[in-house]
Amino acid sequence: MRLNLKLLIFCVCLCLLFLSVSIWTKCGGEIPTFPRSYKDNQAKNKQNTVGIEASGFEEIDCHINGDYNVPCRKEGDEVYLPFSFIHKYFEVYGKMAIYDGYERFEWSHSYSKVYYPKGKYDPRGVFLYFENYNVEFRERVKCISATEGVPVSTQWESSGYYYPTQVAQFGLAHYSKNLTEPEPRIKILDDGINIFGQWSENLKTSRSAKALLFNTTEGPRLHMPLDHVLDFVLSVELMLKRSDNSSFTVVVQNREKNEAWSLHYSCNSPIIYSKDQDVYHKINCDEGKWSQLVRDLLVDLQKGLSFQGKPKKKLLRSKYKITSIIIEGSGKLANLSLATSRHLQQFYLAADWLVKHQDPKTGGWHNTVKRKGPHGMKDLQPGWLSAMGQGHGMSVLARAYHLSKRKEYLKAALLSVRPFHVPSSQGGVLALLMGVLPWYEEYPTQPSSFVLNGFIYSLIGLYDLITLIPKSHDAGALFEQGMNSLKRLLSLFDNGSGSNYDLRHLNLGTAPNVARWDYHATHVNQLLLLATLDNSTILSSTAERWVGYMSGKRAPHN
Repeated sequence: MRLNLKLLIFCVCLCLLFLSVSIWTKCGGEIPTFPRSYKDNQAKNKQNTVGIEASGFEEIDCHINGDYNVPCRKEGDEVYLPFSFIHKYFEVYGKMAIYDGYERFEWSHSYSKVYYPKGKYDPRGVFLYFENYNVEFRERVKCISATEGVPVSTQWESSGYYYPTQVAQFGLAHYSKNLTEPEPRIKILDDGINIFGQWSENLKTSRSAKALLFNTTEGPRLHMPLDHVLDFVLSVELMLKRSDNSSFTVVVQNREKNEAWSLHYSCNSPIIYSKDQDVYHKINCDEGKWSQLVRDLLVDLQKGLSFQGKPKKKLLRSKYKITSIIIEGSGKLANLSLATSRHLQQFYLAADWLVKHQDPKTGGWHNTVKRKGPHGMKDLQPGWLSAMGQGHGMSVLARAYHLSKRKEYLKAALLSVRPFHVPSSQGGVLALLMGVLPWYEEYPTQPSSFVLNGFIYSLIGLYDLITLIPKSHDAGALFEQGMNSLKRLLSLFDNGSGSNYDLRHLNLGTAPNVARWDYHATHVNQLLLLATLDNSTILSSTAERWVGYMSGKRAPHN
């Protein structure tokens, strides 16, 4: 009897042991069939496991296309993937946002914005949405040249060069800002005749023809102490003598950190150079010739700091002030002022650059750098022309002539049409798709690439020309020819979920070159603009479909 009782107790204990092991296994013991990465995740997140399981979640691996694992969470029949994975895999975007007292996760399929026209496009008004452009702050802009007053690009050559397309965009942006921003606040520091300011009294100065004459070669430098905030766009006319190592200097100080930098505009500087607290910009010092400086001082400072490898970020105007202006050497000065903006002056600097650097034979603005072509296409050698650059140039010059009636702008604008008649294989910008339909090439590659946004910009330039300069009948024929090609070929750029940047895949037999979202948005904005000029529904219907792609819509499948 005692033996049977002992055996019974032993069996009960054995059952309890098996039951405990079973419960332990289900509640977190190691399960041999789980993948190794799951065990690793469990070990890494041991402290959080209890909380996760209590909430009903279970950590699992998601096996992606049979290639690799991603840690996921499972709740019932639902599986949750990390958004960091979704962002990279599907190129979608999201961020946490708090408003109305609630925290939300905002998801978007694109990062770009569509600008709907408020009415029919008017070349006298803003150029597309360029009032939002800040060309000078682009990373690929080395500086704004103090000799020419326009951007120096580093996109294809680090030493810097003038890129006609970017010069024209600089001008169009400032033209548009001049129409949309308030009138500038201007503080005159010296008008060359009535105001002597606080210039040093122990220096010999004299006045002639509304200018201040100075010579510091045998005495102290000319110094104007200031305590000026908010207005950082300087305008001044100078005639400096190179042989006397003349320079014009502005001292800018950070009001919070009490750091000061000297911006030197010198006859003998490199185009831009910076070391320690000094930033140098080269200016024109041609004997007997006036040079006009229009400088955004904080842009010049920011580019100088970038030259030293410091963070490339926009400087806040509220944190800085101008503490002094210093002149050394000899020469003349007139019309010195500080302002909140000088958009119209900067627009004309771009227009003047286009007049000065246009090839009088071809009518083109040559790109002086080599551009490496994609695989299967020949490189573009220095001297190539761009239909986009030509179109942007027309848009600048047509506006400049409309405002000023100066004949040099008219002549250059009419001349800029010539490359549209010359095949891209012979130095022009004209290509034929399938040997039939004309296309104006942003990049005159061999074989042709048929870039969409550059082509449409060239059409807008032609339209600006025929609207503001009615004498340009040749531009009218080119515009109609181009619009016909666009409407017939536009569907080739639709890939069902976005747009293609170009049509290189037709000539190279490669995968399509899909436009990233900012270029896709540009396509939409351009089509919406052209739709205000043309009654054809293909422009507006395509634009609306492409807007849908930006919010995740897709073309239906079979």
